[in-house]
Amino acid sequence: MTYENLVPVIRKLAIEAGAKIMEIYNSDDFDVKVKSDDSPVTEADEAADALISAGLRAAFPDMMLVTEEQAASHKERGETFLIVDPLDGTKEFIHRRGDFTVNIALVEKGVPTRGVVYAPARQRMFFTLADGSAVEETGAFDPENIGETRAIRVADSDNSALMVVASKSHHDQATDDYINKYSVKDSKSAGSSLKFCLVATGEADLYPRVGRTMEWDTAAGHAVLAGAGGKVVRFDDHSPLKYGKEGYANPFFIAYAPAVELKEA
Repeated sequence: MTYENLVPVIRKLAIEAGAKIMEIYNSDDFDVKVKSDDSPVTEADEAADALISAGLRAAFPDMMLVTEEQAASHKERGETFLIVDPLDGTKEFIHRRGDFTVNIALVEKGVPTRGVVYAPARQRMFFTLADGSAVEETGAFDPENIGETRAIRVADSDNSALMVVASKSHHDQATDDYINKYSVKDSKSAGSSLKFCLVATGEADLYPRVGRTMEWDTAAGHAVLAGAGGKVVRFDDHSPLKYGKEGYANPFFIAYAPAVELKEA
């Protein structure tokens, strides 16, 4: 596998999965089940997962694959692997709020290095090129051909007037307490991994997450943000957020533009 052949594959699979998700999203009704951890799962999650998993296994049969919807894939561990959240923001999907994404990433030696984040209902797509830089694609999102792209870059943040983005479905007092340590010009809420992408484009400076996430929730957004010059660190000690951890669970973290002067937890 090379970056040159990886990027078109993950982009194509994200677009195809997004089309399947939107088909179900726009239907009159869809099934919602509850998983063993009490989180919801829909037929869209399962259909997108089946499509992406089959595509990745066909293209890269020797690469370890971890996907949210296949519990058996969580038992294997390694430093280098593909990781998938076929529908991040299931609650946003269920409530038809639009802020859900398809996420596919490559992790190498514990670091997300390439990834794609596609928000089909918002018609926004972000991904890393073969060289690791991050772009946003606009246009028709043809699965076979990359359309017009623009390079994205984090903001040169003004610490006296920061823009903060936080979770739409998981906002709490602990998050507000941390945000209040900063001089904030404005804040916005967003669902799913779109929050990483808003920092990557300079639409926000800081995204603190004081709550539970899994590696498949964050890896693709992390890769895009890193490709745009941003950073993701642990909330407790500001060390880089690593991947391939036991159980694939993340600690609390902060995603940010490097010009932001981070506050202690």
